[in-house]
Amino acid sequence: MVSFKEKQALLLEEVHTLPPLSPLSQCINSSSLSIPIIGVYELGAPLNRSQTATFLQDIFIPINDRFSSVIITDKKGMQRWKKVEVDIDEHILIPTFPSGLSREDYDDYTNEYLSKITMDPLPENRPLWNVHVIPYPSTNAEATLVFKINHAIGDGYSLIGALFSCLKRADDPSLPLTFPSMSSRMMQGTGGLSKWSRLCSFLTVCVNTLTDSARSVLFGTFLEDDKTAIRSGLPEVEYEPISISSITFSLDDLGRIQSKFGGTVNEAVTGIISYAIQLYMKRVGKVSKKARITSLVVLNARMLKGFKTVGDMLKANIWGNRFSLLHVSVPSNVDVNKVDPMDFVVQAKKEMRRRRNSMALFFNNRLLHVLRSIRGPEAASRYIYSTWKNASITMTSLVGPTQKMVIADLPINSFYFTLAGVPQSLVFTIVSYMGKLRVAVRTEKDFIDSQLFVSCMNEAYEKISEAAEAIRTAPGKNSKKSD
Repeated sequence: MVSFKEKQALLLEEVHTLPPLSPLSQCINSSSLSIPIIGVYELGAPLNRSQTATFLQDIFIPINDRFSSVIITDKKGMQRWKKVEVDIDEHILIPTFPSGLSREDYDDYTNEYLSKITMDPLPENRPLWNVHVIPYPSTNAEATLVFKINHAIGDGYSLIGALFSCLKRADDPSLPLTFPSMSSRMMQGTGGLSKWSRLCSFLTVCVNTLTDSARSVLFGTFLEDDKTAIRSGLPEVEYEPISISSITFSLDDLGRIQSKFGGTVNEAVTGIISYAIQLYMKRVGKVSKKARITSLVVLNARMLKGFKTVGDMLKANIWGNRFSLLHVSVPSNVDVNKVDPMDFVVQAKKEMRRRRNSMALFFNNRLLHVLRSIRGPEAASRYIYSTWKNASITMTSLVGPTQKMVIADLPINSFYFTLAGVPQSLVFTIVSYMGKLRVAVRTEKDFIDSQLFVSCMNEAYEKISEAAEAIRTAPGKNSKKSD
Protein backbone atom coordinates (compact mmCIF):
# COMPACT_ATOMS: atom_id res chain seq x y z
CA MET A 1 0.00 0.00 0.00
CA VAL A 2 1.38 3.44 -0.96
CA SER A 3 1.87 5.81 1.99
CA PHE A 4 0.75 9.45 2.04
CA LYS A 5 4.36 10.67 1.78
CA GLU A 6 4.97 8.40 -1.18
CA LYS A 7 1.85 9.76 -2.88
CA GLN A 8 3.10 13.31 -2.28
CA ALA A 9 6.52 12.42 -3.71
CA LEU A 10 4.91 10.87 -6.80
CA LEU A 11 2.69 13.92 -7.25
CA LEU A 12 5.69 16.27 -6.89
CA GLU A 13 7.65 14.21 -9.40
CA GLU A 14 4.70 14.39 -11.79
CA VAL A 15 4.54 18.19 -11.45
CA HIS A 16 8.22 18.56 -12.33
CA THR A 17 7.69 16.58 -15.54
CA LEU A 18 4.99 18.95 -16.76
CA PRO A 19 6.01 21.37 -19.56
CA PRO A 20 7.04 24.80 -18.23
CA LEU A 21 5.82 28.10 -19.59
CA SER A 22 8.31 29.83 -21.85
CA PRO A 23 10.35 32.56 -20.09
CA LEU A 24 8.46 35.36 -21.85
CA SER A 25 5.10 33.71 -21.16
CA GLN A 26 5.91 33.69 -17.44
CA CYS A 27 6.76 37.40 -17.62
CA ILE A 28 3.36 38.32 -19.08
CA ASN A 29 1.39 36.06 -16.74
CA SER A 30 2.21 37.49 -13.34
CA SER A 31 0.83 39.73 -10.63
CA SER A 32 2.46 42.68 -12.43
CA LEU A 33 1.32 42.03 -15.98
CA SER A 34 -1.41 39.99 -17.65
CA ILE A 35 -2.35 40.66 -21.28
CA PRO A 36 -5.28 38.76 -22.84
CA ILE A 37 -5.79 38.94 -26.61
CA ILE A 38 -9.31 39.71 -27.85
CA GLY A 39 -10.16 38.44 -31.36
CA VAL A 40 -13.46 39.66 -32.86
CA TYR A 41 -14.99 37.82 -35.84
CA GLU A 42 -17.95 39.47 -37.59
CA LEU A 43 -19.99 36.70 -39.22
CA GLY A 44 -22.22 36.78 -42.28
CA ALA A 45 -24.77 34.35 -40.81
CA PRO A 46 -26.35 33.69 -37.38
CA LEU A 47 -24.45 31.56 -34.85
CA ASN A 48 -25.83 29.60 -31.87
CA ARG A 49 -24.38 27.82 -28.83
CA SER A 50 -24.61 24.34 -30.38
CA GLN A 51 -22.60 25.33 -33.47
CA THR A 52 -20.02 27.05 -31.27
CA ALA A 53 -19.65 24.05 -28.96
CA THR A 54 -19.16 21.67 -31.88
CA PHE A 55 -16.48 23.90 -33.41
CA LEU A 56 -14.64 24.26 -30.10
CA GLN A 57 -14.80 20.56 -29.23
CA ASP A 58 -13.90 19.14 -32.64
CA ILE A 59 -11.60 21.77 -34.11
CA PHE A 60 -10.40 24.49 -31.73
CA ILE A 61 -9.33 22.57 -28.60
CA PRO A 62 -7.41 19.85 -30.50
CA ILE A 63 -5.22 22.52 -32.14
CA ASN A 64 -2.85 22.60 -29.17
CA ASP A 65 -2.68 21.15 -25.65
CA ARG A 66 -2.45 24.70 -24.24
CA PHE A 67 -6.17 25.14 -24.97
CA SER A 68 -6.94 22.29 -22.56
CA SER A 69 -4.37 23.13 -19.88
CA VAL A 70 -4.22 25.24 -16.73
CA ILE A 71 -1.19 26.93 -15.21
CA ILE A 72 0.17 25.55 -11.94
CA THR A 73 3.24 26.63 -9.98
CA ASP A 74 5.75 24.14 -8.58
CA LYS A 75 7.67 24.48 -5.31
CA LYS A 76 10.46 26.40 -7.02
CA GLY A 77 8.05 29.00 -8.41
CA MET A 78 8.20 27.64 -11.96
CA GLN A 79 4.90 27.95 -13.83
CA ARG A 80 3.89 24.81 -15.73
CA TRP A 81 1.10 23.61 -18.02
CA LYS A 82 -1.17 20.86 -16.68
CA LYS A 83 -3.66 19.21 -19.03
CA VAL A 84 -7.22 18.98 -17.69
CA GLU A 85 -10.67 17.99 -18.86
CA VAL A 86 -12.47 20.89 -20.56
CA ASP A 87 -16.10 21.69 -19.84
CA ILE A 88 -17.07 23.42 -23.08
CA ASP A 89 -20.18 25.05 -21.58
CA GLU A 90 -18.03 26.92 -19.04
CA HIS A 91 -16.15 28.60 -21.87
CA ILE A 92 -19.13 29.76 -23.97
CA LEU A 93 -20.74 33.00 -22.86
CA ILE A 94 -23.78 34.58 -24.55
CA PRO A 95 -24.95 38.08 -23.53
CA THR A 96 -28.57 39.18 -23.51
CA PHE A 97 -29.42 42.49 -25.20
CA PRO A 98 -32.86 44.10 -25.62
CA SER A 99 -34.76 42.72 -28.60
CA GLY A 100 -36.07 44.62 -31.63
CA LEU A 101 -33.30 47.24 -31.82
CA SER A 102 -31.68 48.62 -34.95
CA ARG A 103 -28.31 47.38 -36.19
CA GLU A 104 -26.76 50.70 -35.14
CA ASP A 105 -28.09 50.24 -31.59
CA TYR A 106 -26.67 46.73 -31.49
CA ASP A 107 -23.31 48.21 -32.58
CA ASP A 108 -23.36 50.28 -29.39
CA TYR A 109 -24.35 47.31 -27.22
CA THR A 110 -21.66 45.14 -28.81
CA ASN A 111 -18.96 47.76 -28.26
CA GLU A 112 -20.01 48.19 -24.63
CA TYR A 113 -19.95 44.45 -24.13
CA LEU A 114 -16.50 44.18 -25.71
CA SER A 115 -15.22 46.91 -23.40
CA LYS A 116 -16.63 45.04 -20.40
CA ILE A 117 -15.25 41.59 -21.21
CA THR A 118 -11.86 43.11 -22.06
CA MET A 119 -11.60 44.24 -18.43
CA ASP A 120 -12.94 41.03 -16.85
CA PRO A 121 -10.18 38.63 -15.71
CA LEU A 122 -10.11 35.06 -17.00
CA PRO A 123 -10.73 32.39 -14.32
CA GLU A 124 -7.47 30.66 -13.33
CA ASN A 125 -9.04 27.33 -12.40
CA ARG A 126 -9.75 26.34 -16.01
CA PRO A 127 -8.01 26.73 -19.40
CA LEU A 128 -7.21 30.39 -20.04
CA TRP A 129 -9.69 31.26 -22.77
CA ASN A 130 -13.35 32.09 -23.29
CA VAL A 131 -15.59 32.44 -26.33
CA HIS A 132 -18.41 34.98 -26.43
CA VAL A 133 -21.26 34.55 -28.91
CA ILE A 134 -23.13 37.79 -29.63
CA PRO A 135 -26.21 36.60 -31.59
CA TYR A 136 -27.44 40.07 -32.56
CA PRO A 137 -27.15 41.69 -36.02
CA SER A 138 -24.86 44.71 -36.30
CA THR A 139 -24.01 46.95 -39.24
CA ASN A 140 -21.13 44.61 -40.19
CA ALA A 141 -22.45 41.19 -39.16
CA GLU A 142 -25.38 38.89 -38.51
CA ALA A 143 -23.59 37.62 -35.38
CA THR A 144 -20.25 38.25 -33.68
CA LEU A 145 -17.85 35.63 -32.29
CA VAL A 146 -15.27 36.84 -29.77
CA PHE A 147 -12.24 34.88 -28.56
CA LYS A 148 -10.55 36.01 -25.34
CA ILE A 149 -7.26 34.15 -24.85
CA ASN A 150 -4.53 34.67 -22.27
CA HIS A 151 -1.31 35.89 -23.88
CA ALA A 152 0.59 33.23 -21.91
CA ILE A 153 -0.74 30.60 -24.33
CA GLY A 154 0.91 32.38 -27.25
CA ASP A 155 1.46 35.72 -28.94
CA GLY A 156 -0.64 37.11 -31.77
CA TYR A 157 1.36 35.23 -34.41
CA SER A 158 0.82 31.88 -32.67
CA LEU A 159 -2.84 32.38 -31.79
CA ILE A 160 -3.96 33.92 -35.09
CA GLY A 161 -1.91 31.30 -36.94
CA ALA A 162 -3.67 28.60 -34.91
CA LEU A 163 -7.08 30.02 -35.76
CA PHE A 164 -6.16 30.35 -39.43
CA SER A 165 -5.18 26.68 -39.44
CA CYS A 166 -8.73 25.67 -38.55
CA LEU A 167 -10.49 28.15 -40.86
CA LYS A 168 -11.23 27.42 -44.49
CA ARG A 169 -11.55 29.42 -47.68
CA ALA A 170 -15.14 30.28 -48.50
CA ASP A 171 -14.65 29.83 -52.26
CA ASP A 172 -12.84 26.47 -52.10
CA PRO A 173 -12.14 24.82 -48.70
CA SER A 174 -9.60 22.47 -50.31
CA LEU A 175 -7.27 25.36 -51.19
CA PRO A 176 -4.93 26.99 -48.62
CA LEU A 177 -5.33 30.56 -47.46
CA THR A 178 -2.91 33.02 -49.06
CA PHE A 179 -1.49 36.16 -47.50
CA PRO A 180 -0.37 39.51 -48.96
CA SER A 181 3.02 41.07 -48.42
CA MET A 182 2.85 44.03 -46.04
CA SER A 183 6.12 45.48 -47.29
CA SER A 184 7.18 46.77 -50.66
CA ARG A 185 10.59 45.17 -50.58
CA MET A 186 13.25 43.82 -48.27
CA MET A 187 15.85 46.11 -46.78
CA GLN A 188 18.87 46.30 -49.03
CA GLY A 189 22.05 44.61 -47.89
CA THR A 190 25.59 45.98 -47.98
CA GLY A 191 27.06 43.48 -50.44
CA GLY A 192 27.53 46.05 -53.21
CA LEU A 193 29.00 48.78 -51.00
CA SER A 194 32.64 49.78 -50.76
CA LYS A 195 34.73 48.85 -47.72
CA TRP A 196 34.45 52.42 -46.42
CA SER A 197 30.66 52.37 -46.84
CA ARG A 198 30.43 49.02 -45.07
CA LEU A 199 32.57 50.37 -42.23
CA CYS A 200 30.36 53.44 -41.92
CA SER A 201 27.30 51.20 -41.96
CA PHE A 202 28.80 49.02 -39.22
CA LEU A 203 29.62 52.05 -37.07
CA THR A 204 26.09 53.37 -37.59
CA VAL A 205 24.66 50.07 -36.37
CA CYS A 206 26.95 50.18 -33.31
CA VAL A 207 25.93 53.75 -32.42
CA ASN A 208 22.25 53.00 -33.01
CA THR A 209 22.49 49.87 -30.88
CA LEU A 210 24.11 51.78 -28.02
CA THR A 211 21.61 54.66 -28.04
CA ASP A 212 18.54 52.48 -28.62
CA SER A 213 19.55 50.00 -25.91
CA ALA A 214 20.18 52.79 -23.42
CA ARG A 215 16.82 54.32 -24.28
CA SER A 216 15.04 51.00 -23.76
CA VAL A 217 16.71 50.50 -20.38
CA LEU A 218 15.69 54.00 -19.31
CA PHE A 219 12.07 53.42 -20.39
CA GLY A 220 12.10 50.15 -18.47
CA THR A 221 13.20 51.91 -15.28
CA PHE A 222 12.43 55.59 -14.69
CA LEU A 223 12.21 57.53 -17.98
CA GLU A 224 8.62 58.13 -19.12
CA ASP A 225 6.71 60.11 -21.71
CA ASP A 226 5.04 63.38 -20.80
CA LYS A 227 1.37 63.49 -19.89
CA THR A 228 -0.54 64.62 -22.97
CA ALA A 229 -4.03 64.46 -24.48
CA ILE A 230 -3.35 60.80 -25.34
CA ARG A 231 -1.54 59.75 -22.15
CA SER A 232 -3.21 60.26 -18.77
CA GLY A 233 -0.33 58.76 -16.81
CA LEU A 234 -2.74 57.41 -14.18
CA PRO A 235 -1.39 54.68 -11.86
CA GLU A 236 -2.72 51.26 -12.91
CA VAL A 237 -4.32 52.77 -16.00
CA GLU A 238 -4.89 49.25 -17.32
CA TYR A 239 -7.84 48.95 -14.92
CA GLU A 240 -9.56 52.09 -16.17
CA PRO A 241 -12.70 51.65 -18.37
CA ILE A 242 -11.94 51.52 -22.10
CA SER A 243 -13.64 52.06 -25.45
CA ILE A 244 -12.97 50.05 -28.60
CA SER A 245 -13.47 51.57 -32.05
CA SER A 246 -12.19 50.63 -35.48
CA ILE A 247 -11.46 52.14 -38.88
CA THR A 248 -11.15 50.31 -42.20
CA PHE A 249 -8.76 51.40 -44.97
CA SER A 250 -8.30 50.05 -48.48
CA LEU A 251 -5.00 48.21 -48.98
CA ASP A 252 -4.98 49.45 -52.60
CA ASP A 253 -5.18 53.06 -51.40
CA LEU A 254 -2.46 52.44 -48.83
CA GLY A 255 -0.40 50.80 -51.55
CA ARG A 256 -0.60 54.00 -53.62
CA ILE A 257 0.64 56.01 -50.63
CA GLN A 258 3.32 53.39 -50.03
CA SER A 259 4.56 53.55 -53.62
CA LYS A 260 4.82 57.32 -53.33
CA PHE A 261 7.47 57.28 -50.58
CA GLY A 262 9.03 53.86 -51.22
CA GLY A 263 8.10 52.46 -47.83
CA THR A 264 5.87 49.74 -46.43
CA VAL A 265 2.17 49.60 -45.61
CA ASN A 266 3.01 49.47 -41.89
CA GLU A 267 5.11 52.62 -42.24
CA ALA A 268 2.26 54.35 -44.08
CA VAL A 269 -0.19 53.41 -41.31
CA THR A 270 2.30 54.58 -38.67
CA GLY A 271 2.45 57.96 -40.45
CA ILE A 272 -1.36 58.18 -40.52
CA ILE A 273 -1.53 57.43 -36.79
CA SER A 274 1.15 60.03 -36.02
CA TYR A 275 -0.75 62.65 -38.01
CA ALA A 276 -4.06 61.69 -36.35
CA ILE A 277 -2.51 62.16 -32.91
CA GLN A 278 -1.46 65.71 -33.80
CA LEU A 279 -4.90 66.48 -35.24
CA TYR A 280 -6.59 65.14 -32.11
CA MET A 281 -4.36 67.13 -29.77
CA LYS A 282 -5.18 70.27 -31.74
CA ARG A 283 -8.94 69.51 -31.72
CA VAL A 284 -9.04 69.13 -27.93
CA GLY A 285 -6.86 72.20 -27.45
CA LYS A 286 -4.00 70.36 -25.77
CA VAL A 287 -1.10 70.76 -28.17
CA SER A 288 2.19 69.83 -26.50
CA LYS A 289 4.96 71.14 -28.73
CA LYS A 290 7.81 69.95 -26.55
CA ALA A 291 6.20 66.78 -25.22
CA ARG A 292 7.95 63.44 -25.58
CA ILE A 293 5.58 60.95 -27.26
CA THR A 294 6.82 57.42 -27.86
CA SER A 295 5.19 54.49 -29.60
CA LEU A 296 5.98 50.96 -28.49
CA VAL A 297 5.87 48.78 -31.61
CA VAL A 298 5.37 45.05 -30.95
CA LEU A 299 7.37 43.01 -33.47
CA ASN A 300 7.32 39.31 -34.28
CA ALA A 301 10.82 38.11 -33.37
CA ARG A 302 10.67 35.00 -35.57
CA MET A 303 13.00 35.09 -38.54
CA LEU A 304 10.40 33.99 -41.08
CA LYS A 305 7.63 35.29 -43.32
CA GLY A 306 4.00 34.27 -43.46
CA PHE A 307 2.07 32.01 -41.08
CA LYS A 308 3.03 28.42 -40.35
CA THR A 309 0.72 25.60 -39.36
CA VAL A 310 0.54 24.72 -35.67
CA GLY A 311 2.39 21.48 -36.37
CA ASP A 312 5.19 23.33 -38.17
CA MET A 313 5.43 25.86 -35.32
CA LEU A 314 5.70 23.10 -32.73
CA LYS A 315 8.31 21.19 -34.75
CA ALA A 316 10.40 24.35 -35.23
CA ASN A 317 9.89 25.33 -31.56
CA ILE A 318 8.49 28.73 -32.52
CA TRP A 319 5.07 28.39 -30.87
CA GLY A 320 4.42 30.65 -27.89
CA ASN A 321 5.61 34.15 -27.14
CA ARG A 322 8.41 35.42 -29.34
CA PHE A 323 7.98 39.15 -29.67
CA SER A 324 10.15 42.21 -29.16
CA LEU A 325 9.34 45.81 -28.23
CA LEU A 326 10.68 48.65 -30.39
CA HIS A 327 10.57 52.30 -29.23
CA VAL A 328 9.69 54.74 -32.02
CA SER A 329 9.43 58.50 -31.51
CA VAL A 330 6.19 60.21 -32.56
CA PRO A 331 6.48 63.81 -33.87
CA SER A 332 5.09 66.38 -31.44
CA ASN A 333 6.61 69.77 -32.32
CA VAL A 334 4.36 70.16 -35.38
CA ASP A 335 1.97 72.81 -36.65
CA VAL A 336 -0.68 70.72 -38.42
CA ASN A 337 -1.90 73.79 -40.32
CA LYS A 338 1.43 74.26 -42.06
CA VAL A 339 2.97 70.81 -42.35
CA ASP A 340 2.80 68.63 -45.47
CA PRO A 341 0.76 65.54 -44.42
CA MET A 342 3.18 63.30 -46.32
CA ASP A 343 5.94 64.40 -43.95
CA PHE A 344 4.40 62.19 -41.25
CA VAL A 345 4.69 59.12 -43.48
CA VAL A 346 8.26 59.95 -44.53
CA GLN A 347 9.20 60.54 -40.88
CA ALA A 348 7.60 57.24 -39.86
CA LYS A 349 9.64 55.42 -42.50
CA LYS A 350 12.83 57.11 -41.31
CA GLU A 351 12.12 56.31 -37.65
CA MET A 352 11.18 52.66 -38.24
CA ARG A 353 14.22 51.96 -40.38
CA ARG A 354 16.49 53.89 -38.05
CA ARG A 355 15.38 51.65 -35.16
CA ARG A 356 15.70 48.49 -37.21
CA ASN A 357 19.22 49.43 -38.27
CA SER A 358 20.43 48.41 -34.83
CA MET A 359 20.94 45.34 -32.68
CA ALA A 360 18.99 46.80 -29.77
CA LEU A 361 16.23 44.19 -30.01
CA PHE A 362 18.78 41.42 -29.53
CA PHE A 363 20.45 43.31 -26.67
CA ASN A 364 17.12 43.95 -24.94
CA ASN A 365 16.13 40.28 -25.17
CA ARG A 366 19.45 39.27 -23.64
CA LEU A 367 19.06 41.87 -20.90
CA LEU A 368 15.61 40.52 -20.10
CA HIS A 369 17.03 36.98 -19.96
CA VAL A 370 19.76 38.08 -17.52
CA LEU A 371 17.28 39.98 -15.36
CA ARG A 372 14.97 36.97 -15.27
CA SER A 373 17.86 34.62 -14.38
CA ILE A 374 19.18 36.81 -11.57
CA ARG A 375 16.05 38.31 -10.04
CA GLY A 376 13.32 35.96 -11.26
CA PRO A 377 10.36 36.22 -13.66
CA GLU A 378 8.45 38.66 -11.44
CA ALA A 379 11.25 41.25 -11.68
CA ALA A 380 11.40 40.76 -15.45
CA SER A 381 7.62 41.19 -15.57
CA ARG A 382 7.86 44.50 -13.68
CA TYR A 383 10.50 45.66 -16.16
CA ILE A 384 8.24 44.87 -19.13
CA TYR A 385 5.32 46.53 -17.35
CA SER A 386 7.37 49.72 -16.84
CA THR A 387 8.48 49.65 -20.47
CA TRP A 388 4.84 49.60 -21.53
CA LYS A 389 3.58 52.06 -18.89
CA ASN A 390 6.24 54.69 -19.61
CA ALA A 391 5.48 54.89 -23.36
CA SER A 392 2.43 56.71 -24.76
CA ILE A 393 0.98 54.22 -27.25
CA THR A 394 1.31 50.66 -28.54
CA MET A 395 1.11 49.55 -32.17
CA THR A 396 1.05 45.94 -33.35
CA SER A 397 -0.04 44.39 -36.64
CA LEU A 398 -0.85 41.04 -38.22
CA VAL A 399 -1.30 39.97 -41.84
CA GLY A 400 -4.59 38.25 -42.64
CA PRO A 401 -5.61 36.24 -45.72
CA THR A 402 -6.68 37.74 -49.03
CA GLN A 403 -9.67 35.37 -49.39
CA LYS A 404 -12.91 35.27 -47.41
CA MET A 405 -12.81 32.68 -44.62
CA VAL A 406 -15.46 30.52 -42.97
CA ILE A 407 -15.62 29.42 -39.34
CA ALA A 408 -18.00 26.63 -38.32
CA ASP A 409 -19.19 26.83 -41.97
CA LEU A 410 -20.20 30.48 -41.48
CA PRO A 411 -18.64 33.27 -43.61
CA ILE A 412 -16.43 35.82 -41.86
CA ASN A 413 -17.21 39.33 -43.12
CA SER A 414 -14.38 40.96 -41.21
CA PHE A 415 -12.29 40.55 -38.09
CA TYR A 416 -9.98 42.51 -35.81
CA PHE A 417 -8.19 42.10 -32.51
CA THR A 418 -7.16 44.17 -29.51
CA LEU A 419 -5.18 43.78 -26.29
CA ALA A 420 -6.36 43.98 -22.70
CA GLY A 421 -4.18 44.72 -19.69
CA VAL A 422 -1.79 47.10 -21.49
CA PRO A 423 -1.00 50.00 -19.09
CA GLN A 424 -1.61 52.76 -21.63
CA SER A 425 -4.42 55.11 -22.63
CA LEU A 426 -4.14 54.40 -26.37
CA VAL A 427 -3.48 51.11 -28.18
CA PHE A 428 -3.60 50.38 -31.93
CA THR A 429 -3.97 46.85 -33.33
CA ILE A 430 -3.89 46.39 -37.09
CA VAL A 431 -4.86 43.45 -39.32
CA SER A 432 -5.41 42.97 -43.05
CA TYR A 433 -8.21 40.87 -44.59
CA MET A 434 -9.63 40.62 -48.13
CA GLY A 435 -7.90 43.75 -49.41
CA LYS A 436 -8.83 45.85 -46.37
CA LEU A 437 -6.84 47.02 -43.37
CA ARG A 438 -8.75 47.17 -40.08
CA VAL A 439 -7.29 49.39 -37.36
CA ALA A 440 -8.77 48.82 -33.89
CA VAL A 441 -8.34 51.77 -31.52
CA ARG A 442 -8.52 51.00 -27.80
CA THR A 443 -8.82 54.18 -25.72
CA GLU A 444 -9.13 55.10 -22.05
CA LYS A 445 -12.85 55.77 -21.87
CA ASP A 446 -13.09 58.80 -19.58
CA PHE A 447 -9.93 60.42 -20.90
CA ILE A 448 -9.85 60.13 -24.71
CA ASP A 449 -12.85 61.01 -26.91
CA SER A 450 -12.90 57.86 -29.06
CA GLN A 451 -15.34 59.23 -31.67
CA LEU A 452 -13.27 62.37 -32.13
CA PHE A 453 -10.09 60.34 -32.38
CA VAL A 454 -11.59 58.08 -35.05
CA SER A 455 -12.67 61.21 -36.93
CA CYS A 456 -9.08 62.47 -36.76
CA MET A 457 -7.84 59.09 -38.08
CA ASN A 458 -10.14 59.37 -41.08
CA GLU A 459 -9.10 62.97 -41.66
CA ALA A 460 -5.40 62.06 -41.49
CA TYR A 461 -5.96 59.21 -43.96
CA GLU A 462 -7.83 61.44 -46.41
CA LYS A 463 -5.31 64.30 -46.25
CA ILE A 464 -2.31 62.00 -46.67
CA SER A 465 -4.06 60.27 -49.60
CA GLU A 466 -4.80 63.64 -51.20
CA ALA A 467 -1.23 64.83 -50.65
CA ALA A 468 0.19 61.67 -52.22
CA GLU A 469 -2.18 61.90 -55.19
CA ALA A 470 -1.45 65.58 -55.75
CA ILE A 471 2.31 65.04 -55.88
CA ARG A 472 1.92 62.09 -58.21
CA THR A 473 -0.27 63.97 -60.69
CA ALA A 474 1.29 67.44 -60.49
CA PRO A 475 2.75 68.50 -63.87
CA GLY A 476 6.51 68.09 -64.11
CA LYS A 477 6.79 66.27 -60.76
CA ASN A 478 7.91 62.74 -60.18
CA SER A 479 7.41 60.43 -57.26
CA LYS A 480 10.07 60.49 -54.57
CA LYS A 481 12.62 57.75 -54.91
CA SER A 482 12.81 54.92 -52.42
CA ASP A 483 15.52 55.21 -49.85
